[in-house]
Amino acid sequence: MLSKLSERLYVRIYAALLASLIVAGSLFALIHLVVDPDQVRNGFDTVAEVAAQMLPPADAPRAEQQAALTRWHAKMHVDMALFAADGTPIASAGMPLAPPSGDAVSGHRHGHMASFILKLPDGRSLVCRRNHSRRGQISIVLMLAAIGAVVGMGAYPVVRRLTRRLETLQGSVEQWGSGQLATRVAVEGRDEVGRLAHSFNEAAGRIEALVSAQKSLLANASHELRSPLARIRMAVELMQGQANPALRAELNQNISELDQLIDEVLLASRLDAQAQAGAAHEALDLTAIVAEECARTGAGFDATHALTMSGDARLLRRLVRNLLENARRHGAATPVNVCLSEANGHVRLDVCDRGPGVPLDQRERIFEPFYRLPGASEAAGGVGLGLSLVRQIARHHGGDVTCLANPDGGCCFRVDLPQSK
Repeated sequence: MLSKLSERLYVRIYAALLASLIVAGSLFALIHLVVDPDQVRNGFDTVAEVAAQMLPPADAPRAEQQAALTRWHAKMHVDMALFAADGTPIASAGMPLAPPSGDAVSGHRHGHMASFILKLPDGRSLVCRRNHSRRGQISIVLMLAAIGAVVGMGAYPVVRRLTRRLETLQGSVEQWGSGQLATRVAVEGRDEVGRLAHSFNEAAGRIEALVSAQKSLLANASHELRSPLARIRMAVELMQGQANPALRAELNQNISELDQLIDEVLLASRLDAQAQAGAAHEALDLTAIVAEECARTGAGFDATHALTMSGDARLLRRLVRNLLENARRHGAATPVNVCLSEANGHVRLDVCDRGPGVPLDQRERIFEPFYRLPGASEAAGGVGLGLSLVRQIARHHGGDVTCLANPDGGCCFRVDLPQSK
């Protein structure tokens, strides 16, 4: 039971703070033991004898005793008051001081460490009070700082070990959240943080298995769909002369969309697999790829000079093609302009049309798989994966894509890619 309780994190923190306070208290107790009260009292008696020799005798005029006390006050900067044996004031210098009680002895006044009483051999009492000097204030500050340092040194090892483990856990969780589902956390200890790391590893393993199974199922299903799709296409070709032209055109359109959907699903699955395995990139001429795709679709192209970068030529060609196809479908037959430029080690690709544009609140959602703008017609074509693949390919290369408003009307899709990754 005690061993399990000692593994609790809050018990360790509490024990560290308690141990620090015990150490600080022990230091003060040690100082108190080193300073013997009897020695302190004997010291006050000795000082009282010296003071009696330096002060005028008890039967001296009060003016003479007052003059001596004034001289002491000027030299020592200490408030002083001289009282007779019965407590009658004789002389004083500085701030007023109360007379001592009848049974008072030499030493500190009870409850007033700054005030002390010197019981003179002739029965008189000299009461003194030290002024709070700057040195005394500094001493108090230093004492408090020493206490804080002791507590801090005692608690630091436990707190730092805790925060270091939490930082490691945070870094692993962020890495896992960025898409690296194979990330796991090193389990250290058997306290709450250790159990949290263990629970995270179990949950991450289950999620990774589920995601892998889902991707495998989707990829296998898409691949298996190619065979029946090929047979349907062959059947449509065989009945070319018998079917109604409108029906035949619709069948061909549907087959084309299914083929495109399967192709894009398979590509998305391959991108996920490459992201986890770390695909190798090669140097390529991006300007040539963009120029070829623009010539194929009849889009305007503007580039100041040839731009090269490191990447996958097949994927980047698919990125450009999807953006051009999207502009053709949703640009209301307006001219499509493409601009390729370079800035601060990054390549920027802008694909702009002058169509109806994309509402501000929809400019992120259009990159979601299978998402269509409200009111979009399926007759325009597309399967809802084109822009999602564009973003996936851009991030696969260390960049990203955003949808912006075109100053001339319509919208622009901007892709920023690093030239090397």
